[in-house]
Amino acid sequence: MQTTQVLSRFLKIIFIVATTALAGCSTLPPSKPQDLCAIFDEKPSWYKASKKAEKRWGSSVPIMMSIMYQESQFKHNARPARKKILWIFPGPRPSDAYGYPQAKNATWNEYQRNSGNDWSRRDNFADAVDFIGWYNRQSQVRSRINPTDSYSLYLAYHEGHGGFNRGTYRRKNWLINTARKVQTRAQQYDYQLRSCEERFKGSWWWPF
Repeated sequence: MQTTQVLSRFLKIIFIVATTALAGCSTLPPSKPQDLCAIFDEKPSWYKASKKAEKRWGSSVPIMMSIMYQESQFKHNARPARKKILWIFPGPRPSDAYGYPQAKNATWNEYQRNSGNDWSRRDNFADAVDFIGWYNRQSQVRSRINPTDSYSLYLAYHEGHGGFNRGTYRRKNWLINTARKVQTRAQQYDYQLRSCEERFKGSWWWPF
């Protein structure tokens, strides 16, 4: 009886360790973040989630993925770096942004209320890419940004719709340069995806 109990506990420990290891691997950033084909080869579920968000909100996969890369480098638990106190001691973070999309609490709560995705999490890729698609859709409505204009979409994503409409980004050369990087990356992602998307598509009966 004791041997059986010991064996049972041992198997439980192995299961917990294996599950934890697999969870850790599943949240690792892609090894080649500059190559959208390589990203989806490594993480095929990301392609399906991205296409679902594209179909729902009308924001293209390359644009959403370029914004996510800029915000978190595809790290599921990314946060803004802490400020330094006396140049040595870690201080508070500049905002409560978190996760793949670096969404702030208030904006994420608005997304949950208005998208129907009540149980969404910022450290879940499918929820995060859906959030970015939703936000880009709001940028079309609130700021009249063309859905293919990745440069302006990123500026609105960073500054908020009120800030974008007031032109707050015009005083931030670093942000303008960052938005140009997002635009260039989105164009590269689009070119890459056109060359490889066929292999990610499912059977004829699967919608995406």
